[in-house]
Amino acid sequence: MHRSLRLSLPSGLNALSLSLILLGAMPRPSARAEGSLSYNFEDYSETAGRVGVHTMGIMAKQDLPDGIKFGVTAINDAIAGATPTGEPAPAGSDQVPLAELHDHRKAWETDLSRQFDRVNVSVGYADSREHDYISKGWSLNTLTDFNQKNTTLLFGLAGHDDNAETFYDFPHIYVKRHAYSSIVGVTQLLDPRTSVTFNVTWSRDVGYLSDQYKVVEKTVELVPGSFFPLIFPENRPSERNSGVAYASINRAYPILNGALEASYRFYADTYGVKANTLEIKWLQKLGHDFTLAPDLRLHEQGAASFYHYDLNTTNILPTYTPDPSGPAYSSDYRLSKLLATTYGLNVAWKPRDWLKVSLDYSRYNMHGRDGKTPQSAYPDANIYSAGATLSW
Repeated sequence: MHRSLRLSLPSGLNALSLSLILLGAMPRPSARAEGSLSYNFEDYSETAGRVGVHTMGIMAKQDLPDGIKFGVTAINDAIAGATPTGEPAPAGSDQVPLAELHDHRKAWETDLSRQFDRVNVSVGYADSREHDYISKGWSLNTLTDFNQKNTTLLFGLAGHDDNAETFYDFPHIYVKRHAYSSIVGVTQLLDPRTSVTFNVTWSRDVGYLSDQYKVVEKTVELVPGSFFPLIFPENRPSERNSGVAYASINRAYPILNGALEASYRFYADTYGVKANTLEIKWLQKLGHDFTLAPDLRLHEQGAASFYHYDLNTTNILPTYTPDPSGPAYSSDYRLSKLLATTYGLNVAWKPRDWLKVSLDYSRYNMHGRDGKTPQSAYPDANIYSAGATLSW
């Protein structure tokens, strides 16, 4: 059975956002470079036979006349493994049922920017395709310098239109989802060694927001005195507003030949989910060619208001056809109360001015905190990546 990667990643990450995160770890060319070509391979492997993702990405950037920069990225994902269906563990067991999945995703994105006197304007377009999910997105961002370039103001808009294949109906029609977001932020240089950043993001999703593979279970009395556990498709609201407040500080320590990066992120949405994320990274220069960067990330979130391990303790009467106007319900563990930790180490080597190589390892652990959902629903993962950048 095919299953979409969107349904398997921890903390609700979709395939496109994961790959963008992976590519974000790729070595970037220096500001002096007129162009670069980067390659990155990443292996995301959940333990106990859960989801495995092999990602390959190629990114090219080129400076053009008149302050114009052009970039293009191609991404190829191969996905296989197993993911929880949403059904509770059988009586006498703490292992939630899993469903096998395999998929293949191809995506690409391009961006074009122009530097004016004090303003940099960039536009982007992205396209992602799986066998059951198509996403097309756009973005517009501006960076404006003030105060002799000690202050930078960020303003951005983005959106994407998605089509998801449903499986609760015939002939498995495609349904739409739309998302829009905006960001406003400022970066301030406090002194030659310290800068701080504050961003606020607002997003709105409308349309089919349920996961077409996830189900819920409710024990129903089919005939007098006879009860049977039945499964139904989950039913999420068709609208979601969300907001993010983000703050970070970067501080260089020349005497240690290193630098500290620390950030905090607060997330809240109309599903009732609230989350806090803290990340700390240290960059240590070793000689002229090597940089070590250990990092730690802590993420905790509360449950969505409509998350239920099963529906037996509720008065909800589920239906076989999702109805956004009716009561909402989901047993997707990613909407439960949880804590996730990630720790890792990046090693970068620059043997030549035109060549940079990096290796990265991260360990991801997720734990449920609602006292009901078994730990078997939550994944642990090892993440390995290797990348190289050629600059000219």
